[in-house]
Amino acid sequence: MIERVTSGIPGLDKLISGGFVKGSTTLITGGTGTGKTTFCCQFLLDGLQKGEPGVYLSMEEDPEDIKDDMKVYGWDLEKYEKSKKLKIVYQNPFEVADVSAKLMETVSAIKAKRVVIDPISLMGLYIKDEAAVRKKFYQLTRILKEAGVTSIITSEILEDSKALSRDGVIEFVVDGVVILTFLGLGEASDRSVMVRKMRRTKHGTEAYKLEIGNKGLAIKKVSL
Repeated sequence: MIERVTSGIPGLDKLISGGFVKGSTTLITGGTGTGKTTFCCQFLLDGLQKGEPGVYLSMEEDPEDIKDDMKVYGWDLEKYEKSKKLKIVYQNPFEVADVSAKLMETVSAIKAKRVVIDPISLMGLYIKDEAAVRKKFYQLTRILKEAGVTSIITSEILEDSKALSRDGVIEFVVDGVVILTFLGLGEASDRSVMVRKMRRTKHGTEAYKLEIGNKGLAIKKVSL
């Protein structure tokens, strides 16, 4: 039996054999406004409600802004911070060449079981050599695996790009890739989610309707 970790996204676990493989790293990728940060917080909140501490490493948004943004769903992340079950930290990727040390120190301090890095793509912006970027990402995913945490990382899909991330590299290193899309047409809008790959997992391959409601993300009408 492969041990699974629930995603916290209603409908998604049914598409991925019950959840993410424990100890795996999954890329959540998509354009602007597709719900990546909400996905991250929902994943961590699911773990917190099950007694699994979590770490959110932000490389872009201020921790206070993240907590304020999530209040729209009624999520009180600060409550878990005060009880030392959650740690949201900001790291400027241009000031530190390697974020692994600080990340693992935080993971160890609260005995985290779930980790979020949002977005991973900023780590590679100052590295010009693709081989060096791939090596850096590979080393980070190995460190996460050795720590025994289940992690999700985010990246952006640029306009008109065929790659699944800003750098076009990280998708080849991770265990799984989940693509979020958003298409706005006038007053109408359409969101969807697709599982592009998931190692050791039988998964759905279609684009499924994704909704953002007052309780966060949810996949509707899942049928396999």
